[in-house]
Amino acid sequence: MMPPLRLPFYKIMKSLFTRYGLYIAGLAALLLTSHDARGCACGCGIYDVGTSYNFPDGAGWMAWTEYDFQAQSYNWSGLKSAPASNNDDKLIRTSWLSAGIQYFPTRSWGFDVTVPSASRLFKAASDSGRPGSTTVHQWWSLGDLRANVYYTGFSPDMSTGVNLGLKLPTGNWTEPGVDRDTQIGTGSTDILFGFYHRHRITLDEKWTWFAQTQFDIPLITQAGYRPGMEIDAAAGIYYSGLHIGKVKIRPLGQVLFSFRASDSGPSANPANTGYERVLLSPGVEFDFHPFRVYADVELPVITNVVGNQLISVSQVKVVASVMF
Repeated sequence: MMPPLRLPFYKIMKSLFTRYGLYIAGLAALLLTSHDARGCACGCGIYDVGTSYNFPDGAGWMAWTEYDFQAQSYNWSGLKSAPASNNDDKLIRTSWLSAGIQYFPTRSWGFDVTVPSASRLFKAASDSGRPGSTTVHQWWSLGDLRANVYYTGFSPDMSTGVNLGLKLPTGNWTEPGVDRDTQIGTGSTDILFGFYHRHRITLDEKWTWFAQTQFDIPLITQAGYRPGMEIDAAAGIYYSGLHIGKVKIRPLGQVLFSFRASDSGPSANPANTGYERVLLSPGVEFDFHPFRVYADVELPVITNVVGNQLISVSQVKVVASVMF
C-alpha cells in the first residue's frame, strides 16, 4: 500500500463551499437514511448516497427498507495500519436494518422519518489476565430516529434541495460492558442540515452528476458523553441509458468524504475517536416503477484516524423502495 498523505479535510471543504456554494451540494434528500453518527469510535458510519432512489422527483409518498453491513477488524492509527496489540478492541461487526417513509405534499416541500435498528457483535480483550483472552458482547437495539424537512423549490426539476432535521436519542446507549463510542445509540439529540444538487451532463439526459453534503451537530447530550460533530459529502456520476425490458439500470461511481471530530466529555475517549476518510463507491440501481432496488460497496482509499481505531476494508448497502 502506498504511504498516504494526511488529508487537510477541513481546508478542502472550506475551499469547495467558498467557490461553489450550493453546487457543492449535499446530503439533503440524498441522505434519507443517514447513519453516520452512530457513536462508533472507529468510523463505522454508513453512507447513504446513490441515484434517483433517494432524490425526490415529485409530490407523493415513498417507503423504503435498507440493509447495511460492515466488519471492523483491522487496527489503524493515523494514516496506516498499527499492531493489533495497541487496541483492546478486536472486532465490531454490525448489521443495520432501517425503514423509512417520505412524503412530499408539493414539489417544493416534504419530510421523511427513518427508524434504524442494528445487531452488533463486539469483541474486546479480556481483563482476566490470560494472554489472548477476549470478551464478546452481542446485542440488538433500535437506533437513533431521524426526521427531516426538505425544501426543493429552487428549480422546477427539484435538482437542488436543502434539509433541516433532528436525530433523536431513541437508540440504546447503555449496553453493559460496552464503551459509549461503541454503543448503537449516541444518547444525544443532534441537529441535521444538508443540501444537494444534481445536473444533467448530456442533452439526451443519460449522464448526470450529483454532489451532496450533510452536517450532524450534537446539541443535547447525556451522562458526560458528546459525540463528535460530523460532516459527510459525496460527488458522483451515473448513467441512465441501460435497460432490460421495462427495467431501467443505472450504474454509478462516487467519491465519499467524511470528517468526524473527536468525542468529548468525561465518558468519552477523545484520544481514540475522530477521523477523516475518503472512499470510492461503485453501485447500481434497478428501476421498475414503482419499485427501485439499489446496491453499492464502499471502499476506503484514505483513512486518517485519531489514536487507535478499528476499520473495515469495505461496507455494503442494499436499499429497496416503493413509490405510491
